[in-house]
Amino acid sequence: MPDIKHFDPDATLETVVRLFWRQGVASTGIQDVVTATGLNRSSLYATFGGKQELYLAALRRYLEQRSQPVFRRLAEDERGLPAVSEFFAGLIEARCSGEYAQWGCMVSNAHAGAENSDPEVRGVLDQHHRELREAMYAALVTAERQGQLAPGTDPGASADLLALLAYGVNLRSRAGADAASLRRTVAAALDSLGVRATA
Repeated sequence: MPDIKHFDPDATLETVVRLFWRQGVASTGIQDVVTATGLNRSSLYATFGGKQELYLAALRRYLEQRSQPVFRRLAEDERGLPAVSEFFAGLIEARCSGEYAQWGCMVSNAHAGAENSDPEVRGVLDQHHRELREAMYAALVTAERQGQLAPGTDPGASADLLALLAYGVNLRSRAGADAASLRRTVAAALDSLGVRATA
């Protein structure tokens, strides 16, 4: 007889995303996963593999369902700098309030953890960074086209800076930085680029 799963792998993976996101890989044992999902180890191993495979699946799901839609919206937004400003406002709000406050970003957390030594994990992190940077670049090119950037502002270098700033917001918020201080930092960074963020 075929092996019939008596649970929803998609819902299970979402539970695992939240677990790894909140606690980190090093602090999460397979027993934590068993407890959170209500599944036994054999069901987890048969469906996802071991802890590392499960973490990779969760990290990829986070990228696909949480990061990439935000990047697409930013890249396709025709407002230019107001879209960049709105991106950071939304990021700070998500990191400092609500259900996921002080969880940081699962990808940024992985950058700071030992798990980034795994080549497959590093591949997901590199993909995330590339897509974040490309979205920032697209928004800045739109801003340049609309005359919103100060003369001499390089959209490519500025995109690199803003991508790194996004990681900083994620990591500082996880450490307990308050929203007001993060907003001030973002405003200062935009001003240092000669950017009229509210233009």
